[in-house]
Amino acid sequence: MKRILSFIVVVLITTGVMVGTSPGLLNSLKLGLDLKGGFEILYEAQPLEAGQRVTSQSLIQTAQSLERRINALGTTEPEVTTEGSNRIRVRLAGVSNEAEVRSMLKKPAELTFRSATAADAKKPGQYSKIELRGNDFVENGAVVGYNQLNQPEISIKVKDKAKFAEITKRLLNKELAIFLDNDLLSAPTVRGELTDGSASITGNYTREEANKLADTINLGALPLKLTEKYSQSVGATLGQLSLDQTIRAGLIGSIIILVFMIAMFRVPGIIASFCLIVHTWLVLAIFYLGGFVLTLPGIAAFVLGIGMAVDANIITYERIKEEIKSGKTIRSSVIAGSKASFRTVMDANITTIIAAAVMFGLGTGSVRGFALVLIVDIVTSILTNIFFSRFLLNLLVKADAVKKPSYFGVKESDISAL
Repeated sequence: MKRILSFIVVVLITTGVMVGTSPGLLNSLKLGLDLKGGFEILYEAQPLEAGQRVTSQSLIQTAQSLERRINALGTTEPEVTTEGSNRIRVRLAGVSNEAEVRSMLKKPAELTFRSATAADAKKPGQYSKIELRGNDFVENGAVVGYNQLNQPEISIKVKDKAKFAEITKRLLNKELAIFLDNDLLSAPTVRGELTDGSASITGNYTREEANKLADTINLGALPLKLTEKYSQSVGATLGQLSLDQTIRAGLIGSIIILVFMIAMFRVPGIIASFCLIVHTWLVLAIFYLGGFVLTLPGIAAFVLGIGMAVDANIITYERIKEEIKSGKTIRSSVIAGSKASFRTVMDANITTIIAAAVMFGLGTGSVRGFALVLIVDIVTSILTNIFFSRFLLNLLVKADAVKKPSYFGVKESDISAL
């Protein structure tokens, strides 16, 4: 009786949480460019120094650095593409503060580290000699950590160790100021000659200030100067009508799957259907909590994950039916069938996660989005459609609430004597 009550309580609480939170989750989901639209910016790339030229390699490198920077701002799945010989087009969705993003993207090329000259001595806070530029630093080489006093510090790496050693030797016990455009960000003092190409910037920084400074230095590693040519709003390529049709098709397909599961497996089918709904809700909740942007590739990965979840249930329940048909008791059949199917189901899920992880590691843009959604989808599927459904079924079986083979879709005539 306790197990039946536990089953009812778990189902009611889970259902209540889903019903209570689902409207908010659906309304709060961020939609991608293809579903909702966004805005785009066209940049023209120019060399930082006279005599240099824009190469295809430096243009691609700049685009990749720009994409990493946009991702660091919390904007997922940006579309960053190179055009012609010197242009980069950035398309963004899910941005709540367009002006802030545009402002941040414009900053990196004008990062400089400066020292004071003799003439500057008359004006405290004046630093007119440029010692290092943003492209002198290793890309993404600025990392925030903590020193021995548990204070935030920024570790940086430069490309030319000899140049950096000469600068730090010359400016020993003097300030090496960090400027973004003409704004002074910080003026750390050189405490020693640094010959290994790395250094630590310390000061009375908060963690947030240190992260911001590190991000700015990483932005400065962009190899080219970017000038914004224009920006404009872009519409959804899929469109609201297509989105509505996609959702409607998904609902109809889901209902057919649920009816099929119940018709084939009866009580386990009902549990599987319930767990599929929990799985869908959990994925949406993770999307909301993680601030992910839902795009068309993401929906495709979502549907693929649901298909794998249905497969996991079918494999498990078919094994249980085979055990029942062999003449075992219901409890023994559930234990043996679940155990026999577990490895097969996990092998399929793990290999898919590995493939998705490779796609995420090597891919860009929508490919990474597809892979990320697929990984989230499969992990939640393992939790809900394997462990949670098994937990619910075991509660009923151990309570002897499902004692008849017909509850599992097995006819008495199909059962063999042991």
